[in-house]
Order: sequence, then structure tokens, then C-alpha cells
Amino acid sequence: MKKAGIFALAAITAGALVLTGCTDSDAPATGSGGDSGSSADLTPITVGVIPIADTAALYVGEAEGFFEEQGLDLTIETATGGAAIVPAVVSGDYDFGFSNTLSLMVAADQGLDIQMVSAAVGTTGDTTKDMGAVIAKPGSGISSPADLAGKKVSSNSVGNINDTVVRSVVDENGADSSTISFVEVPFPDAIAAVENDQVDAAFVVEPFVTSALDAGLDVITYAYADFDTNLDIAAYFSLNSIDADLLEKFQTAMTKSLEFADANPDVVREVMATYTSTPPEVLAEITMPTFPTEMDRASIEKLAAAAQEYGVLKAEPDFDNLLP
Repeated sequence: MKKAGIFALAAITAGALVLTGCTDSDAPATGSGGDSGSSADLTPITVGVIPIADTAALYVGEAEGFFEEQGLDLTIETATGGAAIVPAVVSGDYDFGFSNTLSLMVAADQGLDIQMVSAAVGTTGDTTKDMGAVIAKPGSGISSPADLAGKKVSSNSVGNINDTVVRSVVDENGADSSTISFVEVPFPDAIAAVENDQVDAAFVVEPFVTSALDAGLDVITYAYADFDTNLDIAAYFSLNSIDADLLEKFQTAMTKSLEFADANPDVVREVMATYTSTPPEVLAEITMPTFPTEMDRASIEKLAAAAQEYGVLKAEPDFDNLLP
């Protein structure tokens, strides 16, 4: 493990985390990861991410030197959601970005010339302990997915994978998901929003699932796993016009990063401490996502079908061009 790389990353990303944690805006934060300055023989690239467990493999790959091995000088920029990252990639501010798979399908549906270029994160498939969950206060009257009908539920952004899988799970439990009011609340603010009755329930991902449980909140559904036990939650993406050589180098580095992260959860926890403010005792408890190197097309097609049913997507995506 490259300890020096990790500690350098911690210092540089600290400012980014403060901005991400205290704003409801989808504007990209200004912090970055990686070494300050780039070597003359390295090609600089910028990748936009959300500073959550889902993106740990990228930070691990930076710390382990996988991107430098490919001749890439990696800068990591943070934002609160894909709604900020997608336009930053489209405008050329970022070379690559991280976003949930449904938001990328929506972007393509709207005519944006993007492609998923790498897997990023998947559900564990465990419907009793996963890395993404809907949380609520004890005594709120919400004890099952069906009880979410008619309630106000938050997600880091609306019209993406989170509200779609929640709607599907609620409908499967015999309730009417169309009565749910979804509102945007960044993940770092979601627990307080539930505790202060600003929302009835919230969709959160790790490390906030474990933080919610430690705060005494209840998990109503591990919605990713309940929707599909093989669900690809997010992907890295770029413009279709990206340089082919640069793309190949990024994909090679990303594959090594995903493989290493999936095989070394303790390293992932250590690196997460550098770009989130999660207490060590919480990091020790969090449920790790899977970091697949290939995407599960069947689960993505199922997600697209649900999104069409709920009016999030107008038509079935061209998967042959959209997927890696």
C-alpha cells in the first residue's frame, strides 16, 4: 500500500468533502485528489465522482499507482450527484465521470453523446444487509416498503436509480408508489433530515447506512438488492468522442482498481478515511459494495424497463452503444 499517496490524498480531498457535505447544490466541488502537479511524461485526466463508498475503487487505484502506471496523472473532483457530473463531462471540464446507471440512460435518452466505459459498483445482492437502503425513524409508522406510499422520501437526486428502485419495490409490496413525494437531499444531510422530520424517510448509501443504524434509525428496505440481486448501480462514463488511447488507459487502470478494491476491503476502508469524514468505528462496520469489472446487462435492462414504466425514460436505450 502506498501510504504516502493516501496521506497526500487526504490533505487534498479534505476541502472537497467540506463543500460536498454542506451544500444542497449540484454544482461540482473544487477539491481534488491525487498528487499536486503533474509530471511532464503523464497525461492529465480529471474524473468527477461522489465521495461515497461507491467510488472507493477510483481512490484506491490512485493510491496504489494504477493510473500512473498507465501514464495518467489523475485529478478527482467531487460533486453531490450525477446531475452535476454529467454536464461537466459533456462540457469537457471532466474527462470521465461517475454516475448511477439510470441517470446515464436518461442522459443518452435526452440526446447526450455519452457512453458507459467501465463498471463502478454493484449491490451485494443481500436483501438483509446491503450498501444502499431506505431509512426511517422508529415509531414513524413506516415498517415496510408498502408504508412508504404517501410519504416524503429523499434521495441525493430525483429521477434517478434510487427513486425508481424504491417505486418498484413499493409497488411489488402492493402499495401505490405514485403517491410518494421524492425530494432531493444530499446523502451527508439525509440522516438529519429524517431525524428533524423534514422527510419521512431517506435513501442513503454507505457510509451513511451504517451511520443511520448507529443513530438508531430503521432500515425499511435494502432497495437495490430487493430490486435485483445483480444490479449494477453506477458506472464510469465519457463522451463517445474521447481519445481511444486515453480511454484504453483509463479502462485498464480502472479494471485493476476495481479488482484490487473488491479483493481488499480493509484497504478500501483505509482509503475511505481520506476522502470522507466517517469515524473509524463506522468505517469498520460499513457494508462494502461489490466492485465488478463487467456490467450485468440483464439487471440494467430490468432497470430501464422500470424507468420507462414510471416515465423516467422515454424509450429503451441503445444498449449496444451505451454499455462498455
